[in-house]
Amino acid sequence: MREFSLPALYEVPADGNLTDLIRRNAALHPEVAVLSRKRDGGWEDVTAAAFLAEVRAVAKGLIAAGVRPGDRICLMSRTRYEWTLLDFAIWGAGGVTVPVYETSSPEQIAWILGDSGAVACLVETDAHAGAVNTVRERLPGLLHVWQIERGAVDLLREQGAGITDEEADERAALAGADSPATIVYTSGTTGRPKGCVLTHRNFFAEAGNVVERLRPLFRTGECSVLLFLPVAHVFGRLVQVAAVLAPIRLGHCADVKQLTEELGSFRPTMVLGVPRVFEKVYNSARAKAQADGKGRIFDKAADTAIAYSRALDAPGGPSLRLRLAHRVFDKLVYAKLRAALGGRARHAISGGAPLGERLGHFYRGIGFTVLEGYGLTESCAATAFNPWDRQKIGTVGQPLPGSVVRIADDGEVLLHGEHVFTGYWNNEAATAEALADGWFHTGDLGTLDEDGYLRITGRKKEIIVTAGGKNVAPAVIEDRIRAHALIAECMVVGDGRPFVGALITLDEEFLPRWLAEHGRPAELTPADLREDAELLAAVQRAVDDGNAAVSQAESVRKFRVLPAQFTEESGHVTPSLKLKRGVVAKDFATEIDALYTR
Repeated sequence: MREFSLPALYEVPADGNLTDLIRRNAALHPEVAVLSRKRDGGWEDVTAAAFLAEVRAVAKGLIAAGVRPGDRICLMSRTRYEWTLLDFAIWGAGGVTVPVYETSSPEQIAWILGDSGAVACLVETDAHAGAVNTVRERLPGLLHVWQIERGAVDLLREQGAGITDEEADERAALAGADSPATIVYTSGTTGRPKGCVLTHRNFFAEAGNVVERLRPLFRTGECSVLLFLPVAHVFGRLVQVAAVLAPIRLGHCADVKQLTEELGSFRPTMVLGVPRVFEKVYNSARAKAQADGKGRIFDKAADTAIAYSRALDAPGGPSLRLRLAHRVFDKLVYAKLRAALGGRARHAISGGAPLGERLGHFYRGIGFTVLEGYGLTESCAATAFNPWDRQKIGTVGQPLPGSVVRIADDGEVLLHGEHVFTGYWNNEAATAEALADGWFHTGDLGTLDEDGYLRITGRKKEIIVTAGGKNVAPAVIEDRIRAHALIAECMVVGDGRPFVGALITLDEEFLPRWLAEHGRPAELTPADLREDAELLAAVQRAVDDGNAAVSQAESVRKFRVLPAQFTEESGHVTPSLKLKRGVVAKDFATEIDALYTR
């Protein structure tokens, strides 16, 4: 099949903006808890009426500070209640939110704030404020920096005390459906992040249709979700907006190291995550079982869960013997795993990177169905996802209702719909290339089956997506590492892997000099030095310098020095000396695997 679409399930408002959602919730469900925040170690519910009042009070402060309609305001923080509060307050002041990853380097901060023309920045910690201050002299348009942990919310409330409710509501109503809601910067092959402009309409179309298609997971007054993904990522942002649109109770977890404890205390009915989260739960449970001398039982339980899930898709379903074994393991193993995920959740949505079929069957087999989806920043997160009642494990599901997925002649996945972005900020050339003939060209390769389920088979572009869902542009760090005299080539790897690694070759022209400077025999070759401590320390310094240009999630954690340079004769570079990444990845697959197994 070359093209598939589903009818829309949600009617996007002809006008209006996302602040309408919190006013609607306050009018229809004033006493319903729409959010919960951590207070004194416990969860404190925030009703729809209370949330509207808080958002309005902070928006008044932004208006009083001089924020004008359309002004860009950067928001740099971990995932916490204040992120959602400030996001809606920025919209309430008529502004446009520009998320910044809290792990971003000063160079990245300077680019995003400068390119977006931000007039203000809301940061969380002293470290964030310090990073902004190091580049502030390069940002003459940046008028304000407020810090959450130094009372930004209270300060803005006080500053806006002189603004009336009527003035605030008039400002909140100025943005229309087609006005920009946010500019999300995403990695590009040129090395400079591109600002993806998403409108209020994009979010309405995306979140509205996701909620309606997954309505049993979004029942008001019954369902809840704990958000632990970065809200600077479009997937986390979708979770936030969808929860408010539904509405269901939304909580935030700032420290993923405390995720198990937070899941246990919040007890969500649905979990949103990236494959790495589900991999960690599985691997941790297996490791604990092995440490307790129960490894064989766990492995047998896992095999049973996978077999049970596969049988659900087969004619006749699971056999009696399989059902009995499944029932036994449910008491011994599966119930404990579900408890580790909060105890109440029976569904999760996974995105950001591929989820393996085996893991998908394992989770469905233990009674915790992970619905895999696929999307990009440009598609306002999910452009396809598995429906709760017709899952096909191994696919990323059917198109978002109201949208179209087309497979081009070369296999590229093309998208059309109201959820697709309007363009890149101040980058007409990139916009024209991505939005050609009315279709967004994803750069990914895929196929559609007879039921319209999409399967992603590859990637045309060079962007790496780690198992944690982080988009990494190789050029930025590769160029920086390769600038060191000792380094000939650097190829960043990590697609679908837990972290970013690199394959590195030594400059064979410079190597004799390095050997002489370090009193080493001149006859040593790169192959001789692959495990040499002094040489590896020198390469590590080059890698550390490269890492300084990118966020922690994009940084190279491990590298392997290869025995020889890439050449045109070896087939690893083009005549213009560009890396043939596919060839290198294939020829050095063992070296790449070693990065993640040693």
